[in-house]
Parts: sequence; structure tokens; C-alpha cells
Amino acid sequence: MLTELRIENFAIIQKLELNLEAGLSTFTGETGAGKSIILDAILALMGGRTDSAQIRSGADRAVLEATFRISPQNQTEIHAILQREDLLDEPDYLMLSREIRREGRNIARVNGRSVNFSLLRELGEYLVDIHGQSEHLSLLNVRNHLGLLDRYADTAKEIGDYRRLFQKIQEVRRELIDLRKQEADAARRVELLRYQVEEIDSARLQVGEEKNLRLERDRLANAESLAEEAQRSLILLEDGDGEMPSITDLLGQVVQSMTALCRIDPTKGNLLNQVESTLETLTDIGKDLRTYLEETEFNPRRLDAIEERLGLIENLKRKYGGSIESVLAYAHQAKTQLEKIANASETITKLETEQQKLFSQILTCAQALSGKRKKAAESLAKAVENELRDLRMEGARFMVEILLFTERGNSLVDPQTQTVFTDSGIDHVEFLIAPNPGEGYKPLVKIASGGETSRLMLALKNVLAQADTIPTLIFDEIDQGIGGRVGMVVGEKLWQLSRKHQVLCVTHLPQLAVYGDHHFGVRKLVEEGRTLTQVIPLQKEERIEELAQMMGKLSEANRKAAMDILNSAAQRVQEMSR
Repeated sequence: MLTELRIENFAIIQKLELNLEAGLSTFTGETGAGKSIILDAILALMGGRTDSAQIRSGADRAVLEATFRISPQNQTEIHAILQREDLLDEPDYLMLSREIRREGRNIARVNGRSVNFSLLRELGEYLVDIHGQSEHLSLLNVRNHLGLLDRYADTAKEIGDYRRLFQKIQEVRRELIDLRKQEADAARRVELLRYQVEEIDSARLQVGEEKNLRLERDRLANAESLAEEAQRSLILLEDGDGEMPSITDLLGQVVQSMTALCRIDPTKGNLLNQVESTLETLTDIGKDLRTYLEETEFNPRRLDAIEERLGLIENLKRKYGGSIESVLAYAHQAKTQLEKIANASETITKLETEQQKLFSQILTCAQALSGKRKKAAESLAKAVENELRDLRMEGARFMVEILLFTERGNSLVDPQTQTVFTDSGIDHVEFLIAPNPGEGYKPLVKIASGGETSRLMLALKNVLAQADTIPTLIFDEIDQGIGGRVGMVVGEKLWQLSRKHQVLCVTHLPQLAVYGDHHFGVRKLVEEGRTLTQVIPLQKEERIEELAQMMGKLSEANRKAAMDILNSAAQRVQEMSR
């Protein structure tokens, strides 16, 4: 719900900060005081149209900011949008702002970061419904009608069962499309796949062989240098250079001396062991070096073979992947595709049979869902008409039109029955209204605007209170063309609606205003030759004076009348709360 609203230099509002709460908040004041300007500011924050003419005279920009507490009912959808745009900060709160500049482009922000205006509109659809500004009425959007009817009818289980079948058909359909496409160009595809598999298989690749081949190539390419260094090491270890004995001869002398030392001082036996162990190690190294010398020879034929093998591996890697593992994986995938193509006809027949079986199942499921919707539609129509009678629209008629969906587009179509299935069933749902006796039913979007529309929306909202997840509802001009008695009824309806939603209402009727949990007085002041708007939360005495002035001039009679309707509303609220 909307918790904070800040407006600066917008129309005649210089600076305004409002803290709003749950329940019903009513806004009253003289015509032109700025009540509707507050709603215009909220509409702008929802992505509505603005222009530089709305900037306060003498200012170069207007700034609008709103903070919302995200309700659990639409938290999933809002979080999904914010996460998609990397804008999710606090999970329970959302801040929208808009800067309207006299020169340069306007700026929209979500949680402090600049965004495009379409994102404001997308988020706004989950946050606020403004009744009185037809461009932002969610109920005028036919796409919302099916969802509202489903929530009213409590079709969650049926929708879940239907969508599982719908997804299964989509999977089968995608597989069929792939197989038919493969079958269509099978000859060309099979020839290419067979060539690729044969090319990879004939290479007999082994994981890890490339590393070993490179090591062997380096040894062969440097065989002469390796042999020289091994020979030099052997001379030092075992042969000596004529002038100086070998390292093993010298170490043998050390062993003899240490043996004599240990006969006299046995405590140094560990040193003798270490020297003897070192001599054995050097002897083993010498043997290994001789073996290495025998094996190390320049073999140009083997070097050429290795280079050729490495070239083959590099060519396969370039064609089929960056490593031997990737090349082998490609071959496995190609073999799998060959098998699928070989069995395509048989698989297509099986899938077509499965698809038709699923279409039969989903049709049964969709018809059951449609039946539940039609039953709920009758109940919904009666409930809305009862509400309209309470609101003194006795002649109005309401209908939920349910037709078979016919637009194919990206929908599923049963090839046998030609039934069109969407992800929500086979129904196209639209709310229709006949405002006056003798008139035919018309779409909501085509009915007259003003108080009549607002009362219709109020009736719908009351009936759909449980189904409608938009947390904040705003009503402007709902009292247009109605009197005090109907105003009391409208006030009751708004109060009841505000138990499930936050409701803001601009009104000129004291009989409606008395039902507000919170009452704001909107004042127009003139300071230093400039018109200003001021919004004041009204307490009991201030509220009585405001209500008395709404009845005419401020007098004791009107004060008493104001107290009477205030007490009457309080008593009625207590009765409705039981």
C-alpha cells in the first residue's frame, strides 16, 4: 500500500508530504483546492502522461516521490520485475519517483535508479487503481477479467491441472516440430552426420594423449642436447674426468672412513647409514641415466608421425570443439541424432498418438473449468447488480461474457477439433454493462466516465474484493450526480472495501466523508501573491467544522448535523464490524 507521498512544485502544490495508512482516507476541500492534483501526481508516478505545464510557475522542475509497502498478495510478481531489472533492495518496500523538467527529458526512478517509463507503468499495474482516470483502470483492461473471474470462482486447482496438461502438450508439440524438421532434411543431415562421426571415430582419440604427444615431441626434437646432458651427468657420477675421481668413488671413500669411525664411536651409526643410502641412490640414478641414454635417440620418422598426429587433433578440435573431450562429446551427440533420425517416423507416429490423447484430456479439463467459470459468472453478475441497486443504479445490468477463444496466434490448436487452447483454457472473458434500461450490453471501456463509472467500479471492487490483489484503490468524482442518501451508501461500500484494500477517496459529500478512517482537509492559500495547496489531517473538532462547511455555511445547525452524520456513520461502522 501507499505509505508516503511527496510532491514538490507540481501545479499549485509547492511542497507537500503525506503519510498514509491502511483503511479509508477521504480528501475534502473547496473546488480548485488541489485535491485532484494529488491524484494526478500519483497517476504520474504510475507512468501516466505529464508535460511541463504541470510544473509550478517559477520552478524549473517538479519532483514526485512515493513509497509503497509491498503486500503479500502481489509480492511475487513485483519481486520478479525488480529482480529482472536488478532493482530489488528492501523486500517489503518500493520507492518510485519522477522528475518533470521544464527543459530536458523527464526522469523516472525505481529505488533510486533511473528506469524507463514503461517500467513505472508495469509496476503501477500491481500497486494502484485510480478510478476516475480511465487510462489507469485495471478493470477496463479486458486481459484482467479472466484472472479476476478465476479468483472469484476459486479455480486454482482446475487451472493447475489444466496447465500441467497444457505444458505437456507444448513439450510433445516442440518434439514433433523438431522431428518433422529433421525428417524433412534427413538425407542431407544424415550424410553430414555420418561423415563427422566417421572422421572422429577413425582418429581413435584418447583423452590425455595430446599432452603425452607434446612431451614426446619435445624430447625427440631435443634428443642431441638431452643425450649430451645425460652423458655429462654420468661422467661426473661414475667415470670421473681423469684428473678427479667420480662422485660415487669419492662417496665410496666416505663410506670407508665412516665405517672406521663407527667402529670407534658407534653413536654415529646413523650418519653411516645416511651416507650408504646416498651412495645407493646415486648408483640407481646412474643406472637410470644409462637406460635414458639408450632410449634417447634422434628419430625423425617418429617425430614426423607425432607432428602429423598433433595436426590431426588440432584440426578436429577446430571443427568440433576446443578439446579432445569436446570432440568426443560431439561425436556422441551426432550418433544420437543419427539414431533419432533413423527412428523418426516411428517416434513421430507415437508422439502424434500421445498428442491427440493429451488434447482429448485437456479438452475435458478445459470444459470442466469453463463450466465452473460460467456458474461463477452468474453469481458474480447477480452480486454486482445487487451492489449497483444499493448505489441507486437500479436499472443497470451486468454480465460476464464467456466465449470460445478463437485467436490462434501462439496458442495450441487441436488438429482434429480445431479447438484453440491458451494457457488459461478455452474461454475469452469480458465484463459487459448495460447502465440504463433498454440499452444493450457494452464493454466497460465504452461506458460514460465520471460518477457513474466510479460507482460501477466500486460495485465491482466490492464484489471482487477477495479476488482483486491491487492494494491501493483511489476514487475520484465517485459522488458526481448523487445525493446525500446515496452518499451514505457509497461511504459504507468504500469503508467495507477498505477492510481488504487501502482506499483513497476525493469527495464533496459530507455523508461519504464521515466514513473515512482518516480525513484530510485540502486548503488553497495565497501567500506573497502565490497560490499554495495545504493538506491537513483533521481531528475530531476540525473534522466537524469541515463537514459543517461542506453542508453550507459554518453554523451551529450545520455543526449539529455534521455531528449527527458522524455519529451515525460510527454506529454503522460498528454494526458492519461485528
